[in-house]
Amino acid sequence: MSDQNSGNPGDANSEDKEPDIGFSLSPDGTAEPEGVAEPVDEDVAESRDRLLARQIADELAAVGPSGWRQLDAVFVLTTTTAVAEVVYTGEGRTMRSEPPVAVLEQARGHRALVAELDDEPWWRLLVRLSSDGEFEVDYDFGDEPFPDGQLFEPEAYRADLEEFPRETLPVWLAAYIGHGSRQTRTPQDAAGAARADKAAKVWPVLAENEFPDFPEMWARWAVVSAAFVAANSDWGPRVLPSMGWFESSRRGGSTLYSLPGGKAVLSGGVWESPNLDAAYNDGAAMPKFFAGAPDWVANPVLNPRAATGLMSFVYWWEGGRWYRGESPAAEQCATAVPGVWTANTVVGIVAGLAAQPPSAEQRSAAAALIAAAEVGVVTRETVEALFDDDRFDIDGAMYQLTLAGVVASLPEQMPEEEAIFRVRTYVEGRGLDTSGYPLDQLTADRFSCGWMVYVPVPRGEIAIGRAIFYIADDGVLEHSSSSVAPTTFVKGFEQRFQERQGATA
Repeated sequence: MSDQNSGNPGDANSEDKEPDIGFSLSPDGTAEPEGVAEPVDEDVAESRDRLLARQIADELAAVGPSGWRQLDAVFVLTTTTAVAEVVYTGEGRTMRSEPPVAVLEQARGHRALVAELDDEPWWRLLVRLSSDGEFEVDYDFGDEPFPDGQLFEPEAYRADLEEFPRETLPVWLAAYIGHGSRQTRTPQDAAGAARADKAAKVWPVLAENEFPDFPEMWARWAVVSAAFVAANSDWGPRVLPSMGWFESSRRGGSTLYSLPGGKAVLSGGVWESPNLDAAYNDGAAMPKFFAGAPDWVANPVLNPRAATGLMSFVYWWEGGRWYRGESPAAEQCATAVPGVWTANTVVGIVAGLAAQPPSAEQRSAAAALIAAAEVGVVTRETVEALFDDDRFDIDGAMYQLTLAGVVASLPEQMPEEEAIFRVRTYVEGRGLDTSGYPLDQLTADRFSCGWMVYVPVPRGEIAIGRAIFYIADDGVLEHSSSSVAPTTFVKGFEQRFQERQGATA
């Protein structure tokens, strides 16, 4: 597996914007690696592993380009695979290269030494050295997933564990190398399992008073999503067509799928799930997430964690109730679901995004937005009442709410010019016979929900069966003729329009 160098891996003069080694700034402004152990205390006598790490850093310093001010190196090793990179920064430049082979061998020796001292080797070694001699070293034992380009195939970790057995693994890594597709459920598998469950009288658990009812949950999810978008935040949930998506800052996450017939599927995973830890590290049975599940609970509507073995709960909504198999109770899934538990919870979130602290008027506007969303009548004015200045992205927020289907469905009145244009392109596109029907003479007459578009009959002439087009404000176009009285046709056309709006709401 190769590393992700921006230039030629062996070229010490290749340039990039920043080193991507995994260091970040701590709250006090000092640099420290993300997701790894704390730096060794400088007051403690240097141990053998630290001395060897310093030797590695010095070797890298000796082969660095002129003018470097700091070097950051990462070694990612198993018994069978390796990725290594060193980044030199200084004088406004960043240079990446692979370390010399001899240094890579020193890193292998360092890993073996740490295994001897600590009973298990590191997966990643991170070294930092400044040109002034300031030195840091840190070991990554996999507490958090490895960065892109530094994760090997599962076979590499299995081979490493044969040589260096470990009592436990981080749940994410244990799942990565041992999930065996146990959480996936193809439509074919789902159909067979549903039939088998019915035959064996395996019924799902009724999850009463755990999650909010789906219609309210969906509307609240949409409002929270819209509020984060309005606030120009990269955080928070989002809405896609028929799906809500959420990834929390605590590494949990979930998806909420809306299905035809008033059905839904909520699934996801909490970080370091105790049930998954027991399954992967202690040999416990994988929870039967799909016990009693209907055949439409299958891969296409499951959270992507199912494919990596990190899904820890599945719920489905059917017949106005939430059900589950052997998933934990909702309170144990809370960190993986956005704050949609009650209307007051949502008020606090969205009003807080509008202002800190929010005023009583803003909390009232947030409550009005949630109430409107829950009955599907949100308007732009409802959103602007809460997010009331140019700092907020109202268009983006409205798009989230529109995708969720909670916006008032009555369309704006179509302009007369647009109605005529649409009819003309309809006639031309279908190649209809326009003999005696000059399209440049099309005219439009307004009625309650749209336009009647036609070419007037020349004065003194009588025309039977002459084409008349009816186009509604929602864009639906119907082709009729003068053989049907306009008053009769319009009555039915208006009824169909109202039925469409009612079905959409």
